Amino acid sequence: MKNINYQEWKELVANDEKAVIIDCRSEFEWNDGVIENANLIDIFDSQGFMHKTSKFNKDNNFYVYCRSGVRSISACHLLESLGFKNTYNLMGGIMSWQGKIVAPQHN
Repeated sequence: MKNINYQEWKELVANDEKAVIIDCRSEFEWNDGVIENANLIDIFDSQGFMHKTSKFNKDNNFYVYCRSGVRSISACHLLESLGFKNTYNLMGGIMSWQGKIVAPQHN
């Protein structure tokens, strides 16, 4: 896991064809707005987290955030324990985000 700030996140994601963005907050928090192209995968729903992440290519690059940057650290460690090679944690979480926040896309 690499801890990155808002600016590093924006630059990396913009140039990364293998970027997968994971919002590991709860659905309640998700409804307040998300970083564009984020996938909701609640870290507190461990079975759901394992199931949803098992569908991803482990060679992709995973950009993970939560509200303040604490849960996303746990999510990155969990992803790495499952064999995901490249995880990035947004330091300060969405609270530190200075870019566009969008309405969540519900499936």
